[in-house]
Amino acid sequence: MINPKRPARTATRAKAVRKRWAEWGAVGMLIAGLGLAAGQVRADGHEAIVETHGYSFYGDLTYPADFEHFDYVNPDAPKGGEIALGVVGTFDSMHPYTRKGRAGALSSSIYESLLGEGINGTAAPADVYAEYYCLLCERLEYDEGKNWVIFYMRPEARVSDGSPVTAHDIAFSHNQLLDEGLKSYADAVRKRIPKVEVIDDHTIKFFFTEGISRRSLIDQVGFVPAWSKKWYEETGAGLDESRLNISPGSGPYVVDDVDVNRRIVYKRNPDYWANDLPFNVGRNNFDTIRVEYFGDADAAFQGFLAGEFTYRTEGDSKKWATGYDTPKVTSGAIKTVELPDGSPPTPSGIVFNLLRETLQDVRVREAISLAYNFEWTNESLQYGLFQQRASFTQDTPLMASGVPEGAEKAFLESLGDVVPAGLFTEEARMPHTSNAARLFDRRNARRAMALLDEAGWAVGDDGVRRNADGDVLSLNFLFNSSSGDTLTGFAENFVANVKNLGIAITLEKVDPSQYTARERDRDYDLVYDAYAAFLGTGTGLMQRYGSEAAEFSLFNPAGLASPLVDAIIEASLNADTREDEEASLMALDRALRHEFIMIPVWYKPTHWVAFYDMFEYPEPIPPYALGQLDFWWYNDEKAQALKTSGALR
Repeated sequence: MINPKRPARTATRAKAVRKRWAEWGAVGMLIAGLGLAAGQVRADGHEAIVETHGYSFYGDLTYPADFEHFDYVNPDAPKGGEIALGVVGTFDSMHPYTRKGRAGALSSSIYESLLGEGINGTAAPADVYAEYYCLLCERLEYDEGKNWVIFYMRPEARVSDGSPVTAHDIAFSHNQLLDEGLKSYADAVRKRIPKVEVIDDHTIKFFFTEGISRRSLIDQVGFVPAWSKKWYEETGAGLDESRLNISPGSGPYVVDDVDVNRRIVYKRNPDYWANDLPFNVGRNNFDTIRVEYFGDADAAFQGFLAGEFTYRTEGDSKKWATGYDTPKVTSGAIKTVELPDGSPPTPSGIVFNLLRETLQDVRVREAISLAYNFEWTNESLQYGLFQQRASFTQDTPLMASGVPEGAEKAFLESLGDVVPAGLFTEEARMPHTSNAARLFDRRNARRAMALLDEAGWAVGDDGVRRNADGDVLSLNFLFNSSSGDTLTGFAENFVANVKNLGIAITLEKVDPSQYTARERDRDYDLVYDAYAAFLGTGTGLMQRYGSEAAEFSLFNPAGLASPLVDAIIEASLNADTREDEEASLMALDRALRHEFIMIPVWYKPTHWVAFYDMFEYPEPIPPYALGQLDFWWYNDEKAQALKTSGALR
């Protein structure tokens, strides 16, 4: 359930995704040809059982049971050294699984699950999509109908304190998340997973509800974090509380040092139980991961140039265009590179809180959006480095375009009256265009003012818009005060344009702790936030975009509750073929754009990366993870040269 520069690069990424989807289609045809449809009954009347070393919904696994390592890693990567990251903000907890407090960076990465993933929830393997391989388990089995799954765990798995990881720990963690975890998560899981049974110390079985989609069931339970039941019982700690002392994990790294609001240090566990598993060959290469905290984005950037930390993923176009013109970059001590990103860009933008009555009128939302001038922002603040995002599946085969055709049209027709007639005749919503030479585009302003007039918000003699009852059209835009200059400039200019429309809007800058708390309470009209992109279906779509937890889900900041979107997701979850799944997800992209829950802003199809020249990485980088903490490694000779030259202390 619940992880722009050149058009040519965008096309290359889309081509790569299409190639992979074509491969999936071929596998699906092969499976169908072999007669392995889900729920098939054998001649003896019993349903077939699948026993496997990993899981994907369609049963297609790229890596065989005897694989030696993932294809993209360097199996001979040396172990050692330190990578240091910079983070803007604060933290007061090391417990990432509660609503209370602000958890420290990477604090969830010390825990593992039955199925493996990369550090901080990144993809592993990172060269294939929606394939998961055993880590705490050595194998799993399930019936073809996916009514249950049994995980057979590795007896050698150990928590960092030396105690074994058992099926009792998995069951405890699963139940803790239901009893004390996020309500949206717990409500969704209870409906789908009614029972868990510990068969013995290293065998656990999960049962799934009848009559629901089989999507996101096996992988859901496969990614429950393994917490030490023994530690929780001995300490009496609860899950839903903020604290600095946390239960030990079984992962490759352990917490070494915590200095609240200054730094966190993780060290590689020399006794890590899974060092030699094929899953981990060429991975987890750094002895130390250090996280340095800074009060604002500029302080963090200066800290990087001064050598206070050594790796930076850049997101600020101004800094990328001009900030790295420094002696350390000129000398080669710091490398700046663009690396390919095969995932669709994060759907970020200005999110409307649809629980606010004022914003439930799409004409008002449309008018507000017309105050955003992408072209001016990109040219004046972002050095022309970005493209404008339109889609929740940007630059992939799932991106809706034009009017519905073919399989997508047939899918929408199958949903009946819940689909508005206009969805069949209107082209997929695209962002408006603006005049790059003027921040306040008068053509768009006239359209916006007409929409506001039509919605009943007339301009008074004082230039402020009011409705028939005399209520002022006022909005607050919640904004994180630690944001960089470019993002702050974008927000301030957008707000200035909104004010010019006669709307009383306030840019409310609050510190990171307040920002987190206000977001959790949905105390805003507008907020700069993001949803999750998707390349496949799953019940996580309902948590993010569905109605069932719209009023409180942290994953649905707009509070979207749309019968159309719900119907599409439900049908998508029941898709039997890859083709049907693709059609449903294209329709979902179209519907989300139709619902207009946010103002899409910008994106880039590459990672901007800066680091001191002592780190190395495999080439090519896999499409679904940058992997700087996962499969990069440290070159000791280069590090010593940097220290000798004075570039690093």
